[in-house]
Amino acid sequence: MTEFDPGAAAVTGAVQQVAAAVWRIVAPNPGPLTGPGTNTYVVGTDRAVVIDPGCDDRAHLERILEVTGGAVERIVCTHSHPDHSPGAAWLRQRTGAPVYGLPAPDDGHQDPSYAPDATISEGECIAAGDSQLRAIHTPGHASNHVCLVLEESGLLFTGDHLMSGSTVIIIPPDGSMRLYLESLRRLRGLPVRSLAPGHGGLMPGAGAEIDRVIGHRLAREARLVRALEARGAATLDDVLAEVYADVPRSLHVYARHSLLAHAVKLVEEGRAHVEGEVYVWHAD
Repeated sequence: MTEFDPGAAAVTGAVQQVAAAVWRIVAPNPGPLTGPGTNTYVVGTDRAVVIDPGCDDRAHLERILEVTGGAVERIVCTHSHPDHSPGAAWLRQRTGAPVYGLPAPDDGHQDPSYAPDATISEGECIAAGDSQLRAIHTPGHASNHVCLVLEESGLLFTGDHLMSGSTVIIIPPDGSMRLYLESLRRLRGLPVRSLAPGHGGLMPGAGAEIDRVIGHRLAREARLVRALEARGAATLDDVLAEVYADVPRSLHVYARHSLLAHAVKLVEEGRAHVEGEVYVWHAD
């Protein structure tokens, strides 16, 4: 039996087998939002499925070809953000494999080269060697986001819906905190055992991790609610430092996107309304 290490840390540029017939190839795009880099996964030993080919970096893409032996059945993009899908076009040209994914929204944050050949349907099953991947539509981080569960092992490929060592950014209007939480609760009801995120190492105890993230998001929302209750009305910039007091100020420019997503959720739920840039709390 081939040995593999599910606990191996994700390392920029590394090729690691992390599960039976599953390899992780970390793209060379490390950063504050991507951790060591975007994880590309190869699933299956014969006519493999490639999940999230990552950035259009030749060395990274050549590593994918080395792992697959150039025999790729399908390329699946969990979503079309520029750190996940640009390598798909080159890999399709080299292997002839079709690209699967949901159509990209037009919000200015997508990979312009992304052009899927086939749309993934909710619950669609994709053969990956002797195994099977099932697609789960998980809007929230992006409206066209899809997670994939390897049904035999309960390993969930999460794209950017869940990531190791950090929480994902939600950028409205395409990103939705309300839908993000709904998607997390849907995943919680699935028979998944561990998480293979788009950034960082594998995470065992899938249920506990999903619960942790839900709790974290609701705690952040509660901070925003307290700030609005205390003021009655405020702009996002009025409350950003207070709601994200535990986050380094250097990251507040990114946190503001998720703060907006939380505020939009409160408006959608009728708990607040917005007048220009001012969010007005609806007192009980």
